[in-house]
This record gives sequence, C-alpha cells and structure tokens, in this order.
Amino acid sequence: MRLIINKIVLLLSTLAAILGLVFLFWILITLTIKGISAINLHIFTNDLVNNGLRNLLVGQFVLAFIAVIIGVPIGMVAGIYLQEYSFGNKYAEFIRNLSDVMMSAPSIVIGTFVYAIIVSPVGHMNGWAGAIALAIMMIPIVVRTTDDMLGLVPKELREAGVAIGAPKYKVIFDIVIKATKVGIMTGLLLAFARIVGETAPLLFTSGNSEYFTLNLNHEFPSLTVAIYTLATMPDKSLVDIAWAGAFLLTLFVLIINLLGRFVIKEKKK
Repeated sequence: MRLIINKIVLLLSTLAAILGLVFLFWILITLTIKGISAINLHIFTNDLVNNGLRNLLVGQFVLAFIAVIIGVPIGMVAGIYLQEYSFGNKYAEFIRNLSDVMMSAPSIVIGTFVYAIIVSPVGHMNGWAGAIALAIMMIPIVVRTTDDMLGLVPKELREAGVAIGAPKYKVIFDIVIKATKVGIMTGLLLAFARIVGETAPLLFTSGNSEYFTLNLNHEFPSLTVAIYTLATMPDKSLVDIAWAGAFLLTLFVLIINLLGRFVIKEKKK
C-alpha cells in the first residue's frame, strides 16, 4: 500500500512540476517573441514621449541604484549587529522576526506606507519616494543575507583575530566580512534583481514621466510603471513598447539571477 501511495505522490509531484514549467516557458516564449519583434534602435535613442524607452531605462536604474546606496549600508550594519554584537539577546530575535515579516510584506503595502509618510506631506509624487520605497524592500533581504553569511564563519577565525590583538571592528571588517564577501555579494545581487523589477511600490511614490529627467524632486520616469500603463493602451504601437520594455527588464533580471547563482556555484567548488 505504501508503495502505491509513494507512486501516486511521485506522479502528482511530477505533473505539478511539468505544469509549472509549461506556464513558465509559455510566458517566456510569448515575452521573447513579442519583445524582440518590438525592439529597434529607435526605442533606445528616444524618450517615451517619442515612443522610446531611453528615459524609462535610465530612470529605473537611477531609482534602483539610489535604493542600493540607501539600503545596503543600513542592511549590512543591521546584519553585523545581529551576528557580532547582539549576543543572541531578545532584541536580536525580535529584529530577525521583524525582518522576515518585512521580506514577505506585499510590495503595495510598502508603497502605500511611503506614500503616507513622504508623498502625502509633500503633495506630489517624486523620485526620492520611489527610491526610498525600493530601499525599504531591499533592507530586510540584505539584513538576512548578512546575518546568515556571518553566522557561517567559524568562531575560531574570530578568536584568531582577537588573539593577535586586533580590535573587534578590525576582526569584523578584515577577517569575518572578507571570509563571507562572496556570499554577501551574491545576496546583494539577488536583492538588486528583486527591486529593479518592482512596480507596485512606484505606482504611489515616483509615478512616471514621459520626458528625460534626473530631477528626483518631481515625478520620475520608471520602466515598470510605464509597462503597466502602456499595456492597457488601445494603440498597438504603445503596447509594442510595453512588450519591448518587459523583455529587456526580464532579460536583465535573468542575467542578474544567473550571475548570482554562478557566483554561488563557484564558491562551492
């Protein structure tokens, strides 16, 4: 009887995996066909106002990089505190649980939160609010990655640093972090890949602009928000731009994820 149940479970698991892969390849093939057919030199050299993607691509990466500048230092310092200075106290456990909850929080909730504390008081959407929303999404991922990676370093390595007279901060930065830099860097890459494709937090915070701008005090161009808007347009040329943007964004996120997995694989060798 147990063998029969095992075979049924194996069959159902295999069918579920195949079904998931079918939908995944369906999406990727459709995206690739429609996206590539819409890509041309014009979209890279013109802004959205002239049916191009230049301002959207630049705007998306500006928001993501500012989020990295804000989120990575805060997340790494918090992760270092949890692993190196908290000594397992109850506050550390609370921060870890809070970080896990934030990682699973819907991105639209974070966008609404930033809208309430930044956009609403200012009176209009702006690029700073979008970057901060993305940074808030990134921080718990960086905290967890840093905490987990530092936790893998053997205690003897820290003791060896202390034994030669090095102060604690030197042991952390010159020995512990150096020993885990590949793992931390991989986590940062995956966190970047996560935020660069986000739409929901930007809908309420940075909005969108058809024109090229680097002024973060006003509505800021964003590729993901533009894709969301253009996909519902009746004009086929605008829908084609949305397909091209979606393909480029997917390709970039895929490359970042593959790079992260490649780094992990190389580390294990």
